[in-house]
Amino acid sequence: MTRFITFALAVALSAQSVLVAGASQKCSPTQKCPSSAPCCSLYGECGSGAYCLGGCDMKSSFAVDSCVPMPACKSKTYNWDDLSSVAPNTKYLGDAGKADWVSSGEPKSAGGNLLLTMAPSTVGTLLGHNHYMWYGKATAKLKTSRGRGVVTAFILMSDAKDEIDFEFIGADLSTAQTNYYYQGITDYTHGKNQSLSNTFDEYHIYEIDWKPEKITWSIDGQAIRTLDRDSTMNETTNQYNYPSTPARVQLSLWPAGLSTNGEGTIAWAGGLVDWKSEDIQKNGYYYAIFDSVSIECYDPPKSAKVEGSKAYAYTDDSGTEGSVKITDDSTILKSFLGNGKDKDKDYPSPTKGGSNPPRPTEVAVIPGLSGAGPGLDGKRPGDGDNGNNGNNGNNGNNGNNGGSGGNGGSNPSAPQQSGFTQGPVGGDGNSSGASAPGDQVLQGSLFAVFIAIMALVTL
Repeated sequence: MTRFITFALAVALSAQSVLVAGASQKCSPTQKCPSSAPCCSLYGECGSGAYCLGGCDMKSSFAVDSCVPMPACKSKTYNWDDLSSVAPNTKYLGDAGKADWVSSGEPKSAGGNLLLTMAPSTVGTLLGHNHYMWYGKATAKLKTSRGRGVVTAFILMSDAKDEIDFEFIGADLSTAQTNYYYQGITDYTHGKNQSLSNTFDEYHIYEIDWKPEKITWSIDGQAIRTLDRDSTMNETTNQYNYPSTPARVQLSLWPAGLSTNGEGTIAWAGGLVDWKSEDIQKNGYYYAIFDSVSIECYDPPKSAKVEGSKAYAYTDDSGTEGSVKITDDSTILKSFLGNGKDKDKDYPSPTKGGSNPPRPTEVAVIPGLSGAGPGLDGKRPGDGDNGNNGNNGNNGNNGNNGGSGGNGGSNPSAPQQSGFTQGPVGGDGNSSGASAPGDQVLQGSLFAVFIAIMALVTL
């Protein structure tokens, strides 16, 4: 996905951006990021700036504190008359007091609702809540998207890759999938399905109630699943494989059915995305509609290390509940060149007369939404992976032909300029098999920044 870099230094005069195609370094717990690009993103790539904010993987980063502390929980209900609470990831520098959400892709506001959109040649839209939750209740009233290969998700995801999910396959509009993961361990046996009425035509209220001892998933006020912490004991490691680290609420719409994804992911999603569907022809994109999202914070665990109240930070790379402390450390970067160890790092200032320009250096600063999706369900490499209680892509009986289950959809009152309508799907539903372009990493060049600054000074 194209990744844009917005330079804060130039905002007062003019918006400037530098785009340099390249390949960022991959990272993992056994291959940590270098000090020059110290932060490992949610997508396993090294960089600075936004790489060090939400989703920063401290296990794979240069150091645990390369990742910026995480803004602490904030109880609030969000409605969507506008997107004033949302900042694009090309501008967000960690100040959750100015923006409650950070976005990748193209969110829209229409008729008082939030639309997550996915147009051809894109990998969808992701909104991440900037205030982390260390236990609490997250509630979303939404209508899913539809069509095979199209996935709508409402999840909690921690930087240690603890994950609690509601996911919806567009090829099966009568099923909600629930799942959980611990520290990114790809055990797909945890998934369960829940039948319900049409998820595209009808609003449903989905709730994740996350407590230190139990997780409860509910739909329309009725509990559909519980997970007791005690049931997750791993006898081999003698620890609970239970989500227990501060997590962000994430709302997403993404194309699991890309030809570049693993066969297991494509099968799970019901097949390849039809980029010529009726929704694409009518609106120019697939969409999911969120009416409201509510966050309720619970008290941190009794054993928490409390040194403040503004942010959460990891003290080591174990990724356990005991490795998290509450602090008053800053969560804000001065520029996209910064990281947790050097939050004040800024773009270079021009010298008098323009002499002695900075030495050219490249570092990726804006991670992009991946076509494989934000959670582990988007990384299923093959059909024969661990069983997942029926979530194997053979569940496309409702809406399997590009969303045919969505007959008689309503028409929300969208602003005229948005061109958005919600209606029935027509056509033969045959998949074109086309996929969005491969992810492209764009990097920030200090030398190019210098040239841009000099141009502004000249003006």
